[in-house]
Amino acid sequence: MTVPSVSRPSVSPAVHRTLWVLQILLGLFFVLASAAPKFWGDPFAVAIFDGIGVGQWLRYVVGVLELAGGIGLMTRRFSGPAAVGLVLLMIGAALTQAFVLHGGLLVLTPIVLGVLAAVIAVGRRETLTTTR
Repeated sequence: MTVPSVSRPSVSPAVHRTLWVLQILLGLFFVLASAAPKFWGDPFAVAIFDGIGVGQWLRYVVGVLELAGGIGLMTRRFSGPAAVGLVLLMIGAALTQAFVLHGGLLVLTPIVLGVLAAVIAVGRRETLTTTR
């Protein structure tokens, strides 16, 4: 009889716990503070996507991506892929903020969120490959 091996994280227990705290906080932020206002038509979110000029459909697409990424961050299996997806989304948000909306310092928000998601992606890199 063979005993199945238990997958251990590639980081120390303290880093593992710190990553979980970061994942939960960032995941809740993306779900509650970023995606939800886009779905309920918060005037600020509507104004931002009006400023982009491609229509409000993009607000819903971004909201779905943020919702999926936020939920993914809070799951063991999808934390790495969700973090990578959010990094890519935040790169797009930063570029849009800088070059389309001319947001000045507002570009820092997606940069900071993207860096935090990148930290998670690196810490959870073992979830980016499957061996099954």
